[in-house]
Amino acid sequence: MLQQIISHTPIYVWAILGFLVYRGVAASQDRTVTLRSLFIIPAVMLGLSLQDIANRFGLHGAPLAAWIIGAALSTGLTWQLIDGKRINVNRAEGSVTVRGSWLPLALMMAIFCAKYAVAIAFAMSPALRQEALFAVTVCATFGLFNGVFLGRLLGHLAAYLKAASQAGLQSAAN
Repeated sequence: MLQQIISHTPIYVWAILGFLVYRGVAASQDRTVTLRSLFIIPAVMLGLSLQDIANRFGLHGAPLAAWIIGAALSTGLTWQLIDGKRINVNRAEGSVTVRGSWLPLALMMAIFCAKYAVAIAFAMSPALRQEALFAVTVCATFGLFNGVFLGRLLGHLAAYLKAASQAGLQSAAN
């Protein structure tokens, strides 16, 4: 059965997996990135998640509410756990030095595996589309994953804005 599942997986799915692994490994190293590029992975993961939810359950009612609640909870929690003092900001270049972490790779693999498992479940049992508990569970899980990416992004943005406001105060004092 596993061979059947893998052989029926479209090639683009493996390309997405390769891209996610590449980006996850890159995220394990300290790196300096522009403020704009901080948005890439959270935006991609957000888009993929919402597209999947829309295609499978629709962006309305309980599935959407479950996603929003999951995303809000993990965004807030992750944002609170980000230590802004450990983020280096170069306001002149518009860049942020991001500490390396394996968390993005783990999250991207978790999202990929969850989406893959849901696709397999639907292929094997199309009636799951009508199961409210299944829809809410899947959407809340995707929301939790997306919230971690969004919380990390907000933490980095907050550090950047704090550095910008401190620089403004210092230049006003001079």
